[in-house]
Amino acid sequence: QVQLVQSGGGLVQPGGSLRLSCAASGSIVSIDAMGWYRQAPGKERELVAVITSTGSTNYADSVKGRFTISRDNAKNTVYLQMNSLKPEDTAVHYCNADSVLYWSGPYLRRGDYWGQGTQVTVSS
Repeated sequence: QVQLVQSGGGLVQPGGSLRLSCAASGSIVSIDAMGWYRQAPGKERELVAVITSTGSTNYADSVKGRFTISRDNAKNTVYLQMNSLKPEDTAVHYCNADSVLYWSGPYLRRGDYWGQGTQVTVSS
């Protein structure tokens, strides 16, 4: 099976920075896209940023110029560097691995996976 384990997050003052990491483990052959989503209280989960296996990126308008997504394909790890944080960035952040190709015994399987979520709170 495949697991995504997140690290980082916490409490930061407005204007501060945080870095999130998400490592995928298992008998992984490849991962198409990896991304970050967030869900604030009372709101739906929304895309923050996504990066493909070739390094193409896409960002939500609300984070463009402040957040940077990156990826280490050799480590199956995705990062989110968050700068100039605002109170409205407060949310539980989730990483996602889309179309993961992996070995399950003698079989190749494909699936989508989510991390456990980590709280990011921006407050003075």
